[in-house]
Amino acid sequence: MFSRVARSLVLRTRGLGTRGTHSPGGTAHSPGKMTPYTNYYAQRSYPMPDEPFCTDLSAEQQALKEKEKGSWALLSPEEKVALYRLQFHQTFAEMNRRTNEWKTVMGCVFFFCGLTALAIWWQRVYVFPEKPITLQEEWKARQLQRVLDMKGNPVQGLASRWDYDRKEWKK
Repeated sequence: MFSRVARSLVLRTRGLGTRGTHSPGGTAHSPGKMTPYTNYYAQRSYPMPDEPFCTDLSAEQQALKEKEKGSWALLSPEEKVALYRLQFHQTFAEMNRRTNEWKTVMGCVFFFCGLTALAIWWQRVYVFPEKPITLQEEWKARQLQRVLDMKGNPVQGLASRWDYDRKEWKK
């Protein structure tokens, strides 16, 4: 809400209204525009920008623009390319060209995975306590032997699978 108020206030102080900046016959140029490439926007999905790529032309570029108004058969291929480059920044082939950005992305992914692994290792070594005694192998073996000695659940449990005569698991 505040931005709308500020924008309308700025437009009023410059003497421009919303209609003055967006009139159908007017251009999108403003007096405070940075040169030469400020409002240029072209992508594959939006191939025709509102403004040409170059707005401030040198003397030879202006001469080329004057020559453009004549017959295009008189223009050389280099001049046609130069005229194209005045209007557009890239061709579709240049827009579709692969970049090496994936290397940066994968590098960042691997960096953060390594950082996370380092944090997990540090926590296991310095933060987490030792394993409880009940998770040690000898404790588990003694506990199993105790269950078998007490003949716990002899019908369907562990005791039903233990052969007490031969002291080994039934096959």
